[in-house]
Amino acid sequence: MKLVDKLKDTKKTYFSFEILPPMKGGSMEDIYKVIDPLTEFDPMNINVTYHQQEVVYKEHKTGLIEKKTIRKRPGTVAISAAVKNRYQNPIVVPHLICGGFTKEETEDALIDLNFLEMTNLLVLRGDPPANQKYFTVEKGGHNHTLDLIKQIMNLNQGIYCDENLQNKTRTNFSIGVAGYPEKHNEAPNIKSDLKYLKMKIDAGAKYIITQMFFDNQKYFDFVDLCRKEGINVPIVPGIKPLRIKQDLELLPQVFNIDIPDELASEIAKAKDNKSANQIGIEWAIQQSKEIIEYGVPAVHFYTIGRSDNIKQIAKSVF
Repeated sequence: MKLVDKLKDTKKTYFSFEILPPMKGGSMEDIYKVIDPLTEFDPMNINVTYHQQEVVYKEHKTGLIEKKTIRKRPGTVAISAAVKNRYQNPIVVPHLICGGFTKEETEDALIDLNFLEMTNLLVLRGDPPANQKYFTVEKGGHNHTLDLIKQIMNLNQGIYCDENLQNKTRTNFSIGVAGYPEKHNEAPNIKSDLKYLKMKIDAGAKYIITQMFFDNQKYFDFVDLCRKEGINVPIVPGIKPLRIKQDLELLPQVFNIDIPDELASEIAKAKDNKSANQIGIEWAIQQSKEIIEYGVPAVHFYTIGRSDNIKQIAKSVF
């Protein structure tokens, strides 16, 4: 089933969430511990994030420094297959990114996903690695999400990298993309950001999931701006509850978002992270209730590898 069809046809607001692959060396049990507590809320979809490789430097006893490229969170395709096999109802949505992949590697990943009958994708450029300030395109890869969308849409038409392939199979992927109520941090302004978002929709993307936000008015304004721009696909709000006091500094820095003064003041006054976590839960509950009244097809939660707080929110909302 295509996720976009459920988003368009639903008469209720669905619950959905996103999981991180475990750090290398982890197991599927790490994933199941996040998912299992949330299944009682009948999630519409479970997204599985993709993370590009990072460059690390290892100093040997000889004094030589070795440069290594590693992927700290591998396994998105395999994890998606395992989740699909274990949980029958949610639609599993693997992420696919530009960063760290050539067009041929991307095509191979798409072929694997097609063999596994994974037809729903969330397509992103991907952030720069943690130790890199700017995004760098992989040689032979894609620099922009738009180009990745075009490759996927070509594959849906049976157009592969190798034009000489015989008996080319057409895929049937349906694509979602990210939206930024407070604009992407690399966009000069919101108007420019919306122009590129419209290009992604025109290229074949069928729905949008937003970056996290803490002020619902920013989401409402974003939806209005999208509609005025001619972007008429479903726009799913993304929610991440604050968990620790450090989030006040980390989240605005990493995700280029604002935290409302009322919430920031409460978190700053919290005596410890346990108290901050509860404040974050209560804020997200109120956010979710107001957004549902607005009439959204789903509310999408960013678990960041933990689901205890998401479960508390879902219990109060769904």
